[in-house]
Amino acid sequence: MDELFDAIVIGSGMTGGWAAKELTEKGLKTVMIEYGRDVEHIKDYPTTNMYPWEFPHQGTVPYKIAKEYPSVNKHYIFNESTLHFLKKDSEQEYIQDKPFDWIRGQQVGGRSLLWARHTQRWSNFDFEGPLRDGFAVDWPIRYSDPAPWYSYVEKFVGISGNKDGLDILPDGEFLPPFELTCLEKHFQESIKKNYTNRHLIASRVANLSTPNPIHIEQGRGQCQRRNLCERGCPFGGYFSSNSSTIPWAKKTGNLTIMANSVVQSIIYDEGQQKATGVQVIDVLTKEIKTITAKIIFLNASAMNSNLILLNSKSKRFPNGLGNDNGLLGKYIAFHNYRGKVTAAYDGLQDFDSEGRRPAASFMPRFTNIFKQEKTFLRGYHNIINSSREKIPFEGSFGDELKDKIINPKAGKWIIGAQMMGETIPKETSNVSLDRTKVDKYGMPQLRFSVDYDENDELMIQDFFTEFTEMFTKAGYTDIKTIDTKRVPGNENHEMGGVRMGKDPATSLLNEWNQLHLCKNVYVTDGACMTSTASQNPSLTYMALTARAANHAIDAFKKSK
Repeated sequence: MDELFDAIVIGSGMTGGWAAKELTEKGLKTVMIEYGRDVEHIKDYPTTNMYPWEFPHQGTVPYKIAKEYPSVNKHYIFNESTLHFLKKDSEQEYIQDKPFDWIRGQQVGGRSLLWARHTQRWSNFDFEGPLRDGFAVDWPIRYSDPAPWYSYVEKFVGISGNKDGLDILPDGEFLPPFELTCLEKHFQESIKKNYTNRHLIASRVANLSTPNPIHIEQGRGQCQRRNLCERGCPFGGYFSSNSSTIPWAKKTGNLTIMANSVVQSIIYDEGQQKATGVQVIDVLTKEIKTITAKIIFLNASAMNSNLILLNSKSKRFPNGLGNDNGLLGKYIAFHNYRGKVTAAYDGLQDFDSEGRRPAASFMPRFTNIFKQEKTFLRGYHNIINSSREKIPFEGSFGDELKDKIINPKAGKWIIGAQMMGETIPKETSNVSLDRTKVDKYGMPQLRFSVDYDENDELMIQDFFTEFTEMFTKAGYTDIKTIDTKRVPGNENHEMGGVRMGKDPATSLLNEWNQLHLCKNVYVTDGACMTSTASQNPSLTYMALTARAANHAIDAFKKSK
């Protein structure tokens, strides 16, 4: 390309958007390279205002088409309204030595268009976890390092929530929260009555309950509570790269977007002892291009970032860029979402829920925090949701049927808890390049060998026991425990493989998310994570990205 760039950002999702915003805002000419097609906010959300009856199959994806998406067709996000935002397996084939659902976005904005928007900070209990509990390696940072960047990101993104004063879940910069249902408030009171170390709070979510001026300046508006976020929000009511960071970066005049472009590898120059650019395959023409820059941010999503680094081979790094210790692609972890507990309640019959909300309620982790109490390491957070069931109507037609559809009779209250457990990174959970199989662009296929272990199974059983007890004490009935058997990857929170650490012998990245052995390459998506905690990870990714980008900017300006 004729244009010379100061920085390359690989990927346009949650972290790629933040890297581009920070770099361009500070004056760096930046190119954002995206595997998928270009998608512009509002203009390219074709299903956002469609009614259910306007879909040819009322939202259901026909079997013949669903077969082309075996990784994602079991996921809750998969339907006619989102199909155009999801990648077919044939677009980037991969190999499963153990079952793994690799769920990927297929456009500028990536999965930031599809995420569930839960945003919780980590605490020192999480950053100190590996050291205290003796797994993985010690994080090179503590809560005080990303804390100001959490605030910086939260103010721009817009996070709705309460200041709850919990040491396990630090407070942030919040917009007003979305309300709990009356049954969740009932459960909240039962928790207060029966436990001293457990709390039910409003979920912290990236939906604009009440926009601030910075959100209006971005062109975003108040969340309309449509609960159609995954279609792309024309109001900008929830945060995505498309509605927020990418348009902000474009306004600077410093951003170039290269869509339909597969990054094959990062180019390392032995003489300069740094990366000089990337090799890119044009999806449409299969033409190979070289793009050069002084700074490279790798934000291709965790598993693709591992793939790109493993494929970035040179005489100096025959096993992948920065991979002298052989740990690249190892210690993959994820979140354990397998456990669910549901129950019914006969009370509160004078109340019902009306309208929609983009959030549930939330119970922060309560096990193994101050000391080791259980037979398993770490713990789990919990998402709580409730509503009144609707009694089916039969034998009606005409005006009577219409009235029953519009005003259905309410039955019992139903409450459900979904666990989100921290898994332990292990060397045996890893990804690697296949020696012979390639995808349609000639890129090596990624092999997945990632699985649950005994620690996860013990955690699931503890979740079942604890919530059965909590629901029983609250007076709920018909309590059911459910193991969904979701396979790794299906929760969208895959992490690791390019972990941060203090020692180049045991980690790939330093405290600034730089490769230890190639300092002008930064990795700030989920691949960088040393451990997973049990919080939703996106807010931490964004805070680490903003922090790393400003470190890169300072280094760039000093070098000029």
